Amino acid sequence: MPPETRYARNGDVNLAWSESGEGDIDLLFIPGATSHVEQVWEEPGLAGFLRRIGGFARLLLMDRRGLGMSDPIDGPLSLDDELADVTAVLDAARSERVVLLGHSSGGPLCVRYATRAPERVRALVLYAAIARAVSAPDYDWTHDENERQSSFERMIQTWGTGANLDTLAPSRAGDDSLRAWLARLERLSSSPGAMRLVVRNYATQDVRDDLGELRVPTLVLHRMGDRLIDVRHSRYMAGRIPGARYVELDGVDNLPSVGDSAAILGEIEEFLTGGRSRAIERALLTVLFSDIANSTGHAARLGDAAWRDLLAAHDHAVRREVDRFGGREVKTIGDAFLVTFAGAPSDALRCAAAIVPAVRALGLEVRVGLHTGECEVLGDDVGGMAVHIAARVAGLARPGEVLASGTAYGTVVGSGLTFQDRGSHELKGVPGRWPVFALAAG
Repeated sequence: MPPETRYARNGDVNLAWSESGEGDIDLLFIPGATSHVEQVWEEPGLAGFLRRIGGFARLLLMDRRGLGMSDPIDGPLSLDDELADVTAVLDAARSERVVLLGHSSGGPLCVRYATRAPERVRALVLYAAIARAVSAPDYDWTHDENERQSSFERMIQTWGTGANLDTLAPSRAGDDSLRAWLARLERLSSSPGAMRLVVRNYATQDVRDDLGELRVPTLVLHRMGDRLIDVRHSRYMAGRIPGARYVELDGVDNLPSVGDSAAILGEIEEFLTGGRSRAIERALLTVLFSDIANSTGHAARLGDAAWRDLLAAHDHAVRREVDRFGGREVKTIGDAFLVTFAGAPSDALRCAAAIVPAVRALGLEVRVGLHTGECEVLGDDVGGMAVHIAARVAGLARPGEVLASGTAYGTVVGSGLTFQDRGSHELKGVPGRWPVFALAAG
């Protein structure tokens, strides 16, 4: 469950915010143009990223005016208008001094607040942030007014579909679940019309003259290959902020929880605390990923009510087999199940083999993929490359088929399970080619 959402008031304006974590440092995360303080926790990777921050800080999240669950806007809104919004959230949270973490177009608000209210700011962290949205004579690597408007119009045409994932997190462009989460985040953050107004206001923001006035410790971070925001934005700011520490990281993703998120978290924690905590807990698990083949067609044929009933029967059948073979249901994603098994993968494979006929009795076929590898343990959730590989392997399966990665297959040789070699495959977002084996029906 996400942290409780609360409201701070700045005059007549209501601002949604939440708090989590138990650290001694207060850290306020100010987002860019897409925000929803509850929906961000629905993406396991981002939730894990935020929980890691909560390990060394009391994490405050806010929806800026016009975004998420905060009040809408109906006209021009300047950075100076938003300064009092930040103060209202800090006062509501009883935070006397705070670290400001600004991402993308959240950067200008953080910079302006740190220059106007330095007594409330302990430190400033800017990740893939900007000082100005449109080009100027000495800021010519970003879009001019016409280019920015054209780019924005293309984005609006697909707003709410998650199409922006291709630039926000290109290394995960083939991840349908992440795309679905982003699509919902966009819809909950603002409507297309409201986003037009937000972006129009952000286009007027320019804090280049503020940079030299900053007198708080500042860390600037950026991934060199960021496809959404040019790294030269951060290089510009770091070169003009007195005493700023600048770190360039490897990667092409803008979303901080995708790619090598541990590197970002490590830099932030070390900057704020002087050290780095131990790495994320990891465990060797077998990951089982299953989903219903042609679920959209079934739903269209049956209608909403009948499909819900059939889906409930499917869920019951899958859970029965998971319990029988000692698996742990991590979560469901639509009609898909994510399940983990400790120890050797033979129980996971036998569970998968049992799920197929159990669901077939309902008139449905499932595709199942398994992979054995180290997983990041994020509370009750799991993440990391092992989960992605299992999902990709499931995507290769035919209806009614169980596929195992070479890793899962190699650990059960001699167990009595029979496989057919399905050759080596490229898995989206996963380096190299991976051998895949089909479990024979027993």
